[in-house]
Amino acid sequence: MKIFIIGSGGREHALTWKLSQSPKIDKLYCAPGNPGMAQIAECVDISADKLESLRDFALKQQVDITVAGPDDCLAAGVVDVFQKAGLKIFGPTQKAARIESSKSYAKKLMAQTGIPTAQYAEFDDHHKALEYLISPKYPLVIKADGLALGKGVFICHSSDEAGQAIKSMMVDGSFGQAGSKVIIEEFLQGPEVSIHAFCDGRTAKIFPSAQDHKAAYDGDQGPNTGGMGTYAPVPWVSAEMISDIQNKIVGPIIKAMTEDGNPFTGCLYPGLIYTKDGFKVLEFNARFGDPETQSYMRLLETDLLEIIEACIDGRLSDMNIKWSNNSACCIVAASGGYPGSYQKGFEVNGIDKAQEKSGIVVFQAGTKKEKGKIISSGGRVLGVTAIGKDLKESLDKGYDALTQIHFNGMHFRKDIGRKGLQ
Repeated sequence: MKIFIIGSGGREHALTWKLSQSPKIDKLYCAPGNPGMAQIAECVDISADKLESLRDFALKQQVDITVAGPDDCLAAGVVDVFQKAGLKIFGPTQKAARIESSKSYAKKLMAQTGIPTAQYAEFDDHHKALEYLISPKYPLVIKADGLALGKGVFICHSSDEAGQAIKSMMVDGSFGQAGSKVIIEEFLQGPEVSIHAFCDGRTAKIFPSAQDHKAAYDGDQGPNTGGMGTYAPVPWVSAEMISDIQNKIVGPIIKAMTEDGNPFTGCLYPGLIYTKDGFKVLEFNARFGDPETQSYMRLLETDLLEIIEACIDGRLSDMNIKWSNNSACCIVAASGGYPGSYQKGFEVNGIDKAQEKSGIVVFQAGTKKEKGKIISSGGRVLGVTAIGKDLKESLDKGYDALTQIHFNGMHFRKDIGRKGLQ
């Protein structure tokens, strides 16, 4: 079989790495890919937003299945474009991807279905949004309605902070069209957990739990990023809790979307928070998480291609998906200054040395190749993943391997997984 992966980040490198292990695959293509992906697949220079060019490539190469990684590509309707051309593709349609690309749509669906989430109000007029700020309790949360690379969320501790966030999004256009409508919601307290589920429109099969680290610096300080590291599973999330999440959140949203005429096929990723009243939904994502996928692919034992085929063909209920009993982590090495403005173009050394260590795989993200050298080209440059018999062992291995990797300005959190050890 010929398989085509769209994207160029750490998530897509991890998916490519896992798919490369399938005995059913003869040829792997990636667009645009990265130097890590180029070691295991043929990379083609088509960016993830060129939907028609991606479709034309898949038709020309007679690709059997395409896997779309990035959220903006799914929101733009890549699945619809491919399906119209008679091509098989893993991911939700544009209408189903609104569960992520429109927080307003997700909130309305949750309200109709009784799925636990924060109380909220939505505004497309910034004057009305500012008027609303007079009455609520602080802190509160302000979110851009659309996609904002994981950075369109502000926790505001005063009306001044909230007013600035609204001005930034709705007047200054800091997130473009994504911030023209905002959601203002109550601030929920508790530990956050990432849940993922393979879905075929009717059936959903949940992954082990994971925990992301969104803030840029140790101790959850600094601005939000796309994610500085993950581990899986989360030790305190019990089988009973997972069953609860299936029955109260994942199952109901899949049913509601099908009834709404937008059945969800692909990977559904609810970001949850564990409050005094149990789990509540912070947001839904319509694709694999990044950097959660990097940890998950180290634990998945079933052939990923077989799961993807079952999702596309609507026979996921027949699949028995196996996960390792080990623990996995991913520690992200980022460019200096990320998530703000950062410098790039520095040589990245030590990836091969790190991977010589037991249980280590390095997934590249913001990298490119120049004159035979790996160069930093993005905010999140790479993720060191490790696997161990328990969380402590995987973290010890991951941080040990990270000492081999160097580039100018490199920064990473030193407390990934610490909450899971407490």
